[in-house]
Amino acid sequence: MKHLWTENLDPPRFPALAGDVTTDVLVIGGGMAGILCARLLRERGVDCVLAEAKTIGDGVTKGTTAVLSAQHDTLYTDLVAQYGQAKAKQYLDANLRAVEEFRRLSGSIPCDFEERPSLMYARAGGRTLEREAETVRRLGFPAAFVTETPLPFGVAGAVRYPGMAQFHPLKFLCGAAEGLTVFENTFVRKLKGTAARTDGGTVRAKRVVIATHYPFLNSRGLYFMKLYQMRSFVVALEHAPDLGGTYVGTAEGDMYFRNYKNLLLVGGGDRRTGAKGGGFPAVRDFVRRCFPDAVEKYAWATQDCMSLDGVPYIGRYSPALPDVFVATGFNEWGMTSSMVAASVLADRLTGRKNEFAAVFDPDRGMLKKQLFVNFGTTLGDFVLPTAKRCPHMGCALRWNAAEHTWDCPCHGSRFDRHGRLIDNPAMRDARVE
Repeated sequence: MKHLWTENLDPPRFPALAGDVTTDVLVIGGGMAGILCARLLRERGVDCVLAEAKTIGDGVTKGTTAVLSAQHDTLYTDLVAQYGQAKAKQYLDANLRAVEEFRRLSGSIPCDFEERPSLMYARAGGRTLEREAETVRRLGFPAAFVTETPLPFGVAGAVRYPGMAQFHPLKFLCGAAEGLTVFENTFVRKLKGTAARTDGGTVRAKRVVIATHYPFLNSRGLYFMKLYQMRSFVVALEHAPDLGGTYVGTAEGDMYFRNYKNLLLVGGGDRRTGAKGGGFPAVRDFVRRCFPDAVEKYAWATQDCMSLDGVPYIGRYSPALPDVFVATGFNEWGMTSSMVAASVLADRLTGRKNEFAAVFDPDRGMLKKQLFVNFGTTLGDFVLPTAKRCPHMGCALRWNAAEHTWDCPCHGSRFDRHGRLIDNPAMRDARVE
């Protein structure tokens, strides 16, 4: 796989931890959420250390398509139905503010920031999107229902959000990391209270933020039941049109789109990690049909943590861990969710009231249909007769022939062909040979 965002990038490098350190706040995870949280805490005068297992931005962040939008699937209609209009508006306003904060920071951090409208389209059932546009307008944002788009196929309708944006995520991340106290190649092996043990020493903190994409503490919070992981597949094409915005479909199997300079990014083929179907073949087949003159230049896969109700978990990790906080379950909207997480957590850690915190509270109810799907998948993989097991919780690993990896369908840990850890929540290598 060849990632677009790492091309011609000269990222800053940071030392590994060598010895014990003490700090007010330890942030674990050097992706977008962790870097933004550490940056905001530093701006508020908080002594903060960030520990990254590999190098900053080398995890899920490098695989994002980097769309900055408050338009997250048909979420607002769903949110109003589940939680009421007040919390739906909290979610909308939090993400609109996140877009504006990226816009503000892009004035001092060169990151190819561009304003682009975002559109959510449907090939059938346009009335659903008409209702979504109506809902969003009632929440105070001027969403519009349209029936014409530049997409290479007909649509029943689309909801258009003006004033959204896109950027280069790793250029931004590298700029945002300047001046932070970061330790790279510093894998946190164990967290005892608020003391983090690594191979190079121990970080003793008063409070801890776990921003590791998938939380690694199983004994609290029930995140192994609240979350599952999806893989999505992206190609970047030359000799393809500029579509003038960012696009996402509402139906299973739909593709998503955005342009970057002379490239068109086309993504899709989504499937639960460890499952079959979709993948690059689905995306490339679509490209052959709809963009026959295009030439593929980059291709990569990414992984998203999906929550039970489509809303991230941002706040206290568990009532039993009062000084440990979490940011996870960003679904397929990691960039704005990272900015929201930084704001909510920085406020919590500095004693400020955050008007959006309640809607993201990790301690909200779990009785959702997806909970039982997650439980069934885990139970089914426990009983498979195989010696190749994920060291996270013992689920059976599946061979991913397309990417040459061993994948866990329960919680999304991934390993290379020799069992070396690629993606958490597993904390060590797997025995596969």
